[in-house]
This record gives sequence, structure tokens and C-alpha cells, in this order.
Amino acid sequence: MTWKTMDVHEQRVQFVVTASRAEQPLCRLCQEFGISRPTGLLWMKRFRESGLAGLVERSRRPQRSPRQTAAELEAPVVELRRRYPDWGARKLQVLLREQGVHLPRNTIHRILLRHGLVQDEPRQASATQRFERATPNQLWQMDFKGAKRSWTPALGPLSVIDDHSRYVVALEAVPSMRAEAVREPLESVFAASGVPDAMLMDHGTPWWSMQSPGGLTELSIWLMKQGIELYWSGIRHPQTQGKVERFHGEMQRALDRRPPMAGDAQAWLDEFRWEHNHVRPHEALGMRTPASVWHPSARRYDPKPPAWEYAPGGKVLKVDCEGKVDAWGQRWRIAVGLSGEPVNLVRIEERVLVFYCRTLIRELNLGMQCSTIVEHCIPAKAPYLKP
Repeated sequence: MTWKTMDVHEQRVQFVVTASRAEQPLCRLCQEFGISRPTGLLWMKRFRESGLAGLVERSRRPQRSPRQTAAELEAPVVELRRRYPDWGARKLQVLLREQGVHLPRNTIHRILLRHGLVQDEPRQASATQRFERATPNQLWQMDFKGAKRSWTPALGPLSVIDDHSRYVVALEAVPSMRAEAVREPLESVFAASGVPDAMLMDHGTPWWSMQSPGGLTELSIWLMKQGIELYWSGIRHPQTQGKVERFHGEMQRALDRRPPMAGDAQAWLDEFRWEHNHVRPHEALGMRTPASVWHPSARRYDPKPPAWEYAPGGKVLKVDCEGKVDAWGQRWRIAVGLSGEPVNLVRIEERVLVFYCRTLIRELNLGMQCSTIVEHCIPAKAPYLKP
């Protein structure tokens, strides 16, 4: 089990679950997970105190900032901003200089932020490390390309790309975003190329629904029944799906230079997919082609998969028609979309982790009697928690 091929919080959850079974010494378990014994003890302590929220990466920002701008210098900045509420740091800097207060523009902006006098614009963090699965078919990225210039259908094509090899396993002109329209090409892909261990998508139709608790949809549940662990990219964070986004940029440049003939969209996509997979060398692959690195998955597709077999140690219960289960003297809300489906409840002291197939979907707090949705995001530093 390696650090590089696993989302850090997936690792932490697995460690806590395994450690709670006490099947082997903690030192040996820490070695398997590539962490020190104090780190393992810290994760267990945080989970006991706060559950999954305790496994969230904590800010390393210091509690004290000795070099923070003195209060007597902040006061004129705040006063000017309140006098000119539509002025930014650059304009305020000019007036401050006339008053004999010499501060860099960035310092002025940080003062405004600290006092809540300006809204910090959403920022997309720069990618400082390349995230890549160790072998083919560990993770597939899936997305719709935006229907921009040089593309006549109203809906851009559906792309599915292997995270490790950049091999495009599917590139289809899908007529709509309805679940059945997307499921059909995916079934063909699974039948021809096997089933991946996990898939990564954005918070969009048809694999995510804002109206459904936890975002579960007909399509996402169908994917989970195949034993596929599902992840969703961070909101407003397209870098999470960097490989499929870069592929769409490559496709757009090709569309601009050699657009498809009218009514010949799928033929163009098939030709471009072949070129990308078998002809175009990739720097990230040492100038090899994706086809020379990728191979079909050994996990075969089953149109009618048998009931999922959960590992021993948990309590397997069927979700009722109201999306709830009865356990530990209480009815717990799970998800209406899983009505009639079995879920696995793994108890760790006063907390319970709820799994559907391979995906962690809920955390129950027996002490506080509350149920919390877990949304997987990758390679985000933590699952997002929603009450």
C-alpha cells in the first residue's frame, strides 16, 4: 500500500478501520501504510475525538504572526477604505503615501481581508505535484467536453481517459446527459475494456445531483454496483481532472484546424481518438503513446452483478423505502436512492462508517445521534462533510 497511489484521506480512513480491528500490532500496520507510529496514534486520537472531520488536513498557519502589520498602521487603511468603499489597494496606497504611511499594495490588501472589508476572490491552487495512478485502470477520469466552436452538436462529446496512461477508452457523441444515454456507451466500454477500480467525475449531470442527498444518482449507483469506487472533483477546481481537461484542450485545437464534416461527428471523434492513443507521443509517458502503456482491465463487466459481498466485521443492513436503516436503537438516514440496497456499517467505538459497495457514503455519530454525508473528492486533502 503506497502513499503515491492513494488519496491521503482514503488512506487515513482505511488505516483507522484496519487499526480498530486490532488484527496485528500497530507498529506493523503503520509500516504497511508508510507512516510512523506517532502519526498512526494521532490519526486514531483525532478520529475518536471528531470522527472523519478529525482526519481532515489541518492548517499549518502559525497562531501568531510577529511580522504582522502593527495596529497603528492598519487604522488609517481601514479608515480610508470605509471612506472609499469602492477603492482597491492600489488607489488606497496613493492616499496613504500622501499621509506618510508607506505600505506595499499586497499588505494593504491583506489588511482589508483581515477586517472583512474586501472579498477574497476564489483562487485555484497551482498544481505543485503531479498526481498519477501507478498502473492502468486504477482510475478513469470522465467528463463532457463543452460544446464550443467547431462542434455542431449542442452537447460536447463524452470523454473517458485512463489516469495512468492517458489512454482514451471512450470518446462518444452522446445525444443527451440523461442517465440511459450515458450508460449505453459506458456499457460498451466496460464490455470491451473491463471495469476500472475507480472513476473521477465533476459535480455535474448525470453522475451527480444537487437534489439528491449525497449527490447519488441512478448512474452513480449503477457504477458503484460494478464495484467502482467513485470520486468527484473539487468544486471550482478543474485541475483535479487535469488529464481529461488537457485532452479536451488538445481536441479543441484539432477541431479549430480540421473541423468535422457536417453530420460526421462520431467518425471524426473515432479518428482523433486513434491518433491520440496510437500516434501522438506524450512527454509524460517518456514520448511513448498511450496505447503502448495501457492494457484492458482484468476486472470483467457483469451486466447483472451479484449482490456485493462485504468484508466481515461490519453490520450489513438493507436500506428501507424511506432511505433509512434501523441500528443501535435508532432509525438512521442513509439515502433514498439506495432504497432496497444493502449497506455495510462498520462501528469504531462511538462512530459508524457506512459503505455502499466500495464507496464510503455516511458517518454516524452514536453519541450525538447524527448522520453525516461524505463526499469523496480527489486528490483533495479531505472528504467534504455535510450535515
